[in-house]
Amino acid sequence: MFVIFEMCSSKNGVAAREIERKYDLTPKAAWFMLHRLREAMKRDPIAGLLSGRVVADESYYGGKPSNRHGHKRGKGGQGQTDKTPIIALVSRETGEVRSRAVPDVTGENLARVLGEELDAEATHLHTDSARHYGPIGRGFASHEAVNHDAGEYVRGDVTTNHAEGYFSQLKRSLDGTHHHVSRAHLDRYLAEFDYRYSTRKASDTERMQRLGQQVAGKRLRYRDAR
Repeated sequence: MFVIFEMCSSKNGVAAREIERKYDLTPKAAWFMLHRLREAMKRDPIAGLLSGRVVADESYYGGKPSNRHGHKRGKGGQGQTDKTPIIALVSRETGEVRSRAVPDVTGENLARVLGEELDAEATHLHTDSARHYGPIGRGFASHEAVNHDAGEYVRGDVTTNHAEGYFSQLKRSLDGTHHHVSRAHLDRYLAEFDYRYSTRKASDTERMQRLGQQVAGKRLRYRDAR
């Protein structure tokens, strides 16, 4: 219960090493406990589609290969990256965010994610001017974009600032609290930050109570039970 409260009340999250130290746990127990709670933070699989004004944007998580030991310029080095793309959808109506890591940013991947999360006929899509969004936007009730290349970040009611604010907090937390997150577990960390962002207007106590109701039945197994 103490750990649940810490995860719900800490804006930047809490590291497994800190939980290990505070509660005299083994590293494995602390790490597993936090991942089970992150699993519980995932939204219900049958949650409805987002609609109304929705901001869509993408960002990348991970360090620059050029900063790593042994990096070589030229083929396979300069200009190459292995950062993980993350797509975030933020409802302007409810404040809910839904983020997801994808293999790469392509029109096909963006269309798939938006199609799975948004009610196209009832959604007014706000994006930047990335070329992928043009064809996708034609399938929505409306689509408007701001042109960052021209220094445009807000035009009337159209902006991507909500998603960019989410990414800013996410990266500060991942880098400052966890330092490194592997791609294999990134989706659970995204579920944690989605949960806190989507419930940011609730009190810490309300956020904790809600999570307590979601924990039951959430199990993680990294090897088959015998």
